[in-house]
Formats: sequence, structure tokens, C-alpha cells
Amino acid sequence: LALVDSEFAKDQLILMLREWYMHPNGQLPAYEWSFGDVNPPVHAWASWRVYKIEKKKRGIGDTLFLKRVFQKLLLNFTWWVNRKDADGMNIFQGGFLGLDNIGVFDRSAPLPTGGHIAQSDGTSWMAMYALNLLAIAMELAKEDPAFEDVASKFWEHFLHIARAMNKRGDEEIRLWDEHDGFFYDVLHLPYGKPLPMKVRSMVGLIPLFAVETLEPEVLEQLSGFKRRMEWFIDNRSDLTENVACMRTVGNAERRLLSIVNRDQLRRILQFMLDENEFLSPYGIRAISRFHKANPYVLQVNGRQNRVDYEPAESSNGLFGGNSNWRGPIWFPLNYLLIESLQKFHHYLGPDFKVECPTGSGQMMNLWEVSQEISRRLSRIFLLDKQQRRPVFGETEKFQIDPNWRDLVPFHEYFNGDTGMGIGASHQTGWTGLVAKLLQQIGARP
Repeated sequence: LALVDSEFAKDQLILMLREWYMHPNGQLPAYEWSFGDVNPPVHAWASWRVYKIEKKKRGIGDTLFLKRVFQKLLLNFTWWVNRKDADGMNIFQGGFLGLDNIGVFDRSAPLPTGGHIAQSDGTSWMAMYALNLLAIAMELAKEDPAFEDVASKFWEHFLHIARAMNKRGDEEIRLWDEHDGFFYDVLHLPYGKPLPMKVRSMVGLIPLFAVETLEPEVLEQLSGFKRRMEWFIDNRSDLTENVACMRTVGNAERRLLSIVNRDQLRRILQFMLDENEFLSPYGIRAISRFHKANPYVLQVNGRQNRVDYEPAESSNGLFGGNSNWRGPIWFPLNYLLIESLQKFHHYLGPDFKVECPTGSGQMMNLWEVSQEISRRLSRIFLLDKQQRRPVFGETEKFQIDPNWRDLVPFHEYFNGDTGMGIGASHQTGWTGLVAKLLQQIGARP
């Protein structure tokens, strides 16, 4: 929306942080039927993106808007830290976090095993949140030095979360599986050893969202922040040893803040860019196609809890019966993956290349990978060589009738194998993101 009406976009973001919407304790309501549930904390990301889009268009940023949202986001961040870190170890929960049936259990309900789940996605969202607030604080610190200290606070908080994802205190509950080269949720039982739940799902890709680059000229301008950062790197190796190296400058002398290092990034992308796993002709699937022939099964209290690959609607009525995260393509997370790849490219430069698709022998840098995924997502809506749009599936009326064929709907999610639109057909709130992708790559299928 910021592309066409940035003032309205800003008003919408401010509205959700107003005192009649936000709880006094800092929580943001999830949705109309259950205010107390938890959705991913993307408000800071959205505010920062809207600010940057408008600044690029107008040549000047609305720092008053940024200050208004930043103050309220501080409350929400603190709510997350105080309410969703069960053990105080920077490993977060949050429940289903919009991903419904993506896991073995209903993550918003008490577990049949007791205990709780250390969530790879919940922890990654918080790492991303810390980096979003860091970016906003650094922008505001350019004209108001008072924000420099709080920028250091979020940088340090990010370090604690990033370290925890790889090593959690004395128990060493690692969300990162070194053998598999992937992130998993970990079931924290009231007794016995923690159990990694090895489902290859979007939960293990969300850690890629927690990435930010620091420009050298900004670091020079914010000398207090730079001095604090260098001290931490020199003196707190216990916090920085499992985080992507911040001492090594990258392309154009930028610094990288990321949960994953180069090796982890390559290993995760091997799965993500494999057409037998996550990479569909139409984007990135929510769960790997690997689980079609290899379902994940966990036996609890004599009952099998099972996760299969389901490319379209859910095959059963569990999790409310309208839960479809076991294979379909969803635009919000695909969009964030594309943006994250571009941020990694910003630091790693054009010489860092991966095989895309995996096994094809074709090497691409991360910008090219981001464009390939964008093209696959756009392909859902564009006419193919047979002059058909995948979004319409086998509905011939929409495919061939001249009164219908060019009226393209924005479905809620899409079949992971065919690209057919599923769910609500008017989900412009997130599937409309395809307009931003088309603006960036053009309309070439």
C-alpha cells in the first residue's frame, strides 16, 4: 500500500498501536475471535519498510512517524520478552504464530506431553524484531543521539537470542541440528531429555529472516554505538562465537548481523532450493515435499501424531479444520524469504553463489535466487504458454471465458504443486505483495 498511498499505510500502522487497540501491557491483539492469541511480531518490520519506501519516493523520511511507532513497539517487545520466554533463556514460544498445523501438536494448546516447545520460529521472529528495532533506532539516532544507547540495547539483545538458537545454556538445547543442517522446534519435556521434532518445514527457514547489514558510513556517524559494538566483539566471545561473524567486513565494507553464518546458510538453502523439498514451480512450500513419502510420526500416550506433505487443503479437521500449512505456498513468508536473500546478497556480494535448483548444476548469486523465487510466485497469476493462469486451476470458466480470465483473484494460499488458488479469494492484505515483486522483476513468467 505504501507504493501508492504512504500516508494511509502509516495511519494503519499507527492505528494498531493506539491505546484503544493495544493492551496496556503491550500485547497486540491477534484477530477478532481471540485477542489473546499471538501472531508473529511483524509490526516493526512493516513500519520500517513503509518508512523506507516513502523516504525513497520523497527524498526525506518521516521521523515523527518512526518515533511514534518506536515508542509503542518498545512496549510490545518487552511484553514478548516477559511473557513468551518460559525459562528466561532467550528461547521463545508464542504458540502457532499463524502457522496453524505446521507442527506435530497444536502449539497454542497445552501439550499432551506436558512441558513446552522451544520454537525455532518464535525465537527467530524475536531475533528479527530486535534487528528491526535496531535499524529504526539507528535511523533516529542520526538526528537524535538519545536513540544511540537503545540501538546498542537491541544489538546486544539480538546477540543473546542468536547465541541461544545455537546453544541454550548448560542444557545445550540446540534449535540448530548440525548433523541435518536445519533448524527444528524442540519439545522441552517435564522429564527426560529435550526432543528435536525433525519436521522440515517453514519453521526451519524463518531463522533466515533475522538478518541486517550495517553500512560503514552509518557506523562512523554513530561513534558511541560503534565503540560499544567493537567492545562486545572483543570481550564477549561467549555471545558472538555462534553468530555470523560481525568483525569481517563484506561487500562495500558492510557488517552482517545474522543468526546463520555462511556455512549454515548454504546448508539451509540446499533444502530450500531443492524441487523435491521446498522449491515448487510456484514458490517455496510451507513443508518439504520430502514428507510425502516420509511422514514425521511422534508417538505420545499410545497415539500417533503425524505430519505429512499436503499441498492443498488440510486432510483432516484438526487444528480448527481450516489449517493449511503442510505444503501450500503462502505469500507473506515467501516475500520475507526474498527480502532476506537480498539482504544476504547485500553483504556477501555477487561472488557468493549457490546451486539453484539444487542438483541442477546452475549456480546463482543470492540476488538471482531471490529473482527466481519472485518469478515462480508471479507465475501463479500470469498466462503460461498454453494461455492459462495456474491460479484458476481446472476451473474452465475462469480459464477461457473472456469475461473472467483477466479478473485475477488474490487467494489466501496456493497449491504447492499446481499453483492453484485456495482459501479466501480476496486476500489482498498479503497476496497483494505480488505487485511489489512484479514492480521489481517485471512481468516475465
